[in-house]
Amino acid sequence: MPQATQAEAVPTETFLPYMRDVAKCEQSLQELNLMWRVIEASAKMNCPTEAKTILPTMAATRSGFSRLERELVNSLVEEKVRNVLAGIGTKAQYVIDIVVRNLFERTADVGFLATDRELCNFVAGGADSADAVDAARYRLREYRNKYTVYDEIILTDTEGNVLVQIDPATPLEHSTDPLIRQTLESDTYVETFRATDLRPAKDRALIYSRRMHHPQTGAVIGVLCLCFHFEEEMAGIFAAHRDPEARANMLLLDGDNRVISSADELWIPPGTVVPVNSGGQPRLMMFCGREYLVRTFASEGYQGYPGPVGWQGQVMVPVEVAFTGIASDVLSHLSPELAEGLLSHAHSFCPPLHDIMTAAKTIQRIVWNGQVMTAGQRGEMLKLKTILDQISETGNRSNELFAQSIHDLYQTVLSSSMRDAEFTTSLLVDLLDRNLYERSDDCRWWALTPELRAALAQPAIDEATTARLAEILAYINGLYTVYTRLFIYDRNGRIIASTGDDPGSVAGSSIDEATLAQVSSLRSPQHYHVSAFGPSDLYGGRDTYIYHAAVRALDNDAEVVGGIGIVFDAAPEFHNMLRAGLAGKEKMSAFYVSRNGRILSSTDDSRPVGGTLDIDLAMLQLANGQYSSGVTLHDGQYAIVACSASNGYREFKVSDGYKEDVISVVFQCFGAVNQGGLQSASSEFLLESGATSPEDLEYATFFSDNSLFALPAANVMEAVPFSSVLPTSMGNRPGQVGMIGLNRDDQHKEFIWVFDLGHLIRGTRSAVTSSSQVMIVRHGAHTIGLLVDELHAVPQFSPSQITHTPLAMQGDSMLISQVIKANGGKLLIQAIEVERLFAYVVDGIIALPPVQEADAANLAMPEERQLMAA
Repeated sequence: MPQATQAEAVPTETFLPYMRDVAKCEQSLQELNLMWRVIEASAKMNCPTEAKTILPTMAATRSGFSRLERELVNSLVEEKVRNVLAGIGTKAQYVIDIVVRNLFERTADVGFLATDRELCNFVAGGADSADAVDAARYRLREYRNKYTVYDEIILTDTEGNVLVQIDPATPLEHSTDPLIRQTLESDTYVETFRATDLRPAKDRALIYSRRMHHPQTGAVIGVLCLCFHFEEEMAGIFAAHRDPEARANMLLLDGDNRVISSADELWIPPGTVVPVNSGGQPRLMMFCGREYLVRTFASEGYQGYPGPVGWQGQVMVPVEVAFTGIASDVLSHLSPELAEGLLSHAHSFCPPLHDIMTAAKTIQRIVWNGQVMTAGQRGEMLKLKTILDQISETGNRSNELFAQSIHDLYQTVLSSSMRDAEFTTSLLVDLLDRNLYERSDDCRWWALTPELRAALAQPAIDEATTARLAEILAYINGLYTVYTRLFIYDRNGRIIASTGDDPGSVAGSSIDEATLAQVSSLRSPQHYHVSAFGPSDLYGGRDTYIYHAAVRALDNDAEVVGGIGIVFDAAPEFHNMLRAGLAGKEKMSAFYVSRNGRILSSTDDSRPVGGTLDIDLAMLQLANGQYSSGVTLHDGQYAIVACSASNGYREFKVSDGYKEDVISVVFQCFGAVNQGGLQSASSEFLLESGATSPEDLEYATFFSDNSLFALPAANVMEAVPFSSVLPTSMGNRPGQVGMIGLNRDDQHKEFIWVFDLGHLIRGTRSAVTSSSQVMIVRHGAHTIGLLVDELHAVPQFSPSQITHTPLAMQGDSMLISQVIKANGGKLLIQAIEVERLFAYVVDGIIALPPVQEADAANLAMPEERQLMAA
């Protein structure tokens, strides 16, 4: 995929007026910044001494918000612009890629048909007979019936005189077009796209021509012209893949940036010169007084074929509608755990949203720290409590202001990614159906080869004939590299000749009886048979499709004298299609699967061909041409999954009687499943406020391992983000995760150990997330850091709400001595006993009261000794 040599910065002021959600978020941030300044000034004036501990943090936070206001808006604008460019870029690349892949097949067709023996004999000397002309026309129409992408086929002599054509609507006698002379002088095909007297009813025509040689002397005798039905092909591409809301226009351009074909000709007509953006730079481009976002792709070629010179695919979307109409309610359909899990990876999925959430956590920590610091204080400290309440209220109000913005922005990114994944799967099945359409054409046409028909009709085939048949197959296979083997068999199913690896071992073997029965019963030369996708000895035991057509007697189409089989090189061809559809998209894997989930091709080495893809069964039941997407868990990661069901191409799988549905699937991963969660957002943990009294006790509450815990607020100094922890190999206490440096009044740092509370309780390490905090806890002369999942609040509880727990010597209750009944007993909070905590992390044992020590000793005695003591 072409990339810009140097990415341009996104001009925020240019795009911001077109993004209402970002503008709303910017306004919310400005209001938040102003509120912070007012609160900080109030703290300095009313309680400077009491607030001195949190004033530096407040100032740093305000400064951070000022920076965030600028950077966040810039990041959000950039995210949305690049998101739109990526989306229209996928479609622009598709336009040119699918055209080039289609035209590559035409270069092979013209090379093969120009050597057709019957047609060469006709051009060499049979054109004077009306019967010969009718026979040649019949053969060309048979070809057109197989390869329906052509709307005209013409044979001329070396002077440009038309010998035969198949389109009666525009009868021709002679052509003076220079392509005749150019083709006669070329030893390969000639590709022409312009106005020509060979197609007088059209403004332009796409013609593939090749010179023809005398079958005996080899002299140049004429020209074959295959006229591609260009308009019909482009209309099909646009109809299947254009923007259903008609906000953007898909175009095919020439090397002069002139429109060759347009999805909406009333909007941008053919012949118009348009601005292009092949580097994908985030800039607006003016066209007819309107500004557009534009994405342009040139062809990278396909199997050595570069495509018509200068042709490009392009999509243009007006900027005023580029950022509208893509919102959805994706998040509301996800489980809370899945939605929270996705949000936990916002740093990679959408960095601006991660910044917003980080800012919200900063507000929460400031308030929490201030409330811990003022716990139990009276007098002037009440002023600071008022300031803290204002901070909390301001933070909550500001959170409400941009909470919806977070939701909308995240949903926009998610839904846009899902749409892009859906379009990718649609492209993948389109590539497959278009490719396999050609295979159905090839086998039917090659079955009409007169030499094959004549040879297989004989009672016995001698060695010379067999060698000639092998030579014909080898010539065909050399032109069509998507096959690993071509073979022919007689009416009994015995293989007469073959190409590919070790053809001698194949000759003489037989096809299976079921396939022979299917081929023998084919009603006409228009019908064919395809084996089910699976392993075949003719493909080295690997999985593939084998296309068959009946070979019929020359003088009797009703008599089947044998068949031809063509072995599709499925492994590399399908894999190349998947890779082309992904177009370098990161963290995305792609598959072709059957209706029962069996893998036909995969870009994921851990899920090889023949295995079964674990996917929602409903996605495997999509109607033909339909697509779907969702959010799921895939390989321990949160991922978007999208799929599309094949819909055929032209008559292939539509009206030709063949039915073999294929589902394309893509997974796009966003990060590992987070076992933690954003618990504080859950309503079940909200504390009900009530009347307070002087006897109430204040506790610092927090989350660990999806449970709510509490410590006496008097023992908690503050909380800091986990990013402050310094890893170290020193120390061997259980649950030790590093050290942290605390600034003191004398400007010296005090280093303390940090312990993982989850490890202390359950014996396994806690998962660190963006919400993880380290609480600084002091008891006597000792200070430690305690890693917790998330901060909660600093509430007050009456003594009547606190209940002692029964003795617990092991398990989760080792450090728990009390349970707090909050919200009328509906919410239980486990209170950690500070003495036990410090005894365990300092001395390695938990000190127990004397009576409890005796009980513990009894628990450790043998049963008989306990009975004697009793």
